[in-house]
Amino acid sequence: MSLKDKVIFISGGSRGIGLAMAKKAAQDGAKIVIAAKTADPHPKLPGTIYTAAEEIVKAGGDALPIVCDIRSEDNVRDAINKSVDHFGGIDICINNASAIQLTNVKDTEMKRYDLMHQINGRGTYMVSKYCLPHLEKASNPHILNLSPPLDMSPKWFAGTVAYTMAKYTMSMCVLGMAQEFADRGIAVNALWPRTAIATAAVQNHLGGDEIMRLSRNVHIMADAAYEILTKDSKTFTGNFCIDDLVLHAAGVKDFTKYANVPFAELMPDFFVPDDTPVPEEVQNS
Repeated sequence: MSLKDKVIFISGGSRGIGLAMAKKAAQDGAKIVIAAKTADPHPKLPGTIYTAAEEIVKAGGDALPIVCDIRSEDNVRDAINKSVDHFGGIDICINNASAIQLTNVKDTEMKRYDLMHQINGRGTYMVSKYCLPHLEKASNPHILNLSPPLDMSPKWFAGTVAYTMAKYTMSMCVLGMAQEFADRGIAVNALWPRTAIATAAVQNHLGGDEIMRLSRNVHIMADAAYEILTKDSKTFTGNFCIDDLVLHAAGVKDFTKYANVPFAELMPDFFVPDDTPVPEEVQNS
């Protein structure tokens, strides 16, 4: 199955994992809506919705950049209406936008708590809600959330309660929406990395250049997303996917291209359950 001519609405896709997913889909000739806030260059972060659109077109796709704050219901509704007016529908919704602050209860200001919940949980819910009428008309419709497995181990909560709650809200959307939309053939899945991924968020929040060196590159998430989005939406839904397991199941045996250090040296990501299997080919990469 190909993503040729599929219309993909992606939140926060102006850089990092979101942009990598968009460019991967563009290689098939997909039509990508980049709905994000960054219209002007950020002093610390690369890319805008316009530079992202240029990269998508260069990769072989079509692109529509739209300034959108997914905290705003009017913004989201207008962005989706513009997307449908421009491309004729929406086939895939990728909830990529997310806010992060890794602070404990005492040090988390309520405005940061609110920001994470407005973007991660409420934003994901709202984008999915307004994409839904268009997904119902699509062939092989998918919703993909960049969110973790729902592992209730206290170690994932202590020290980062606000962030964990916000990310798990995105995962609860997967759990509920997959069941609710099943009779309409709309797949709802989550994708999460086993290790840290080399993005600006990791560099800014987890420790700079050394952590970046111990991270996999964004292409592993883009390749895994492609595998999910080309599956049959009627049969592959309600899954909490780990990037390298998706690719291993698809036949990938060599993971060296995704990292500059051996697997044993990679920095594990948050929220990956302790019992998550590690195939031999992954361990040896």
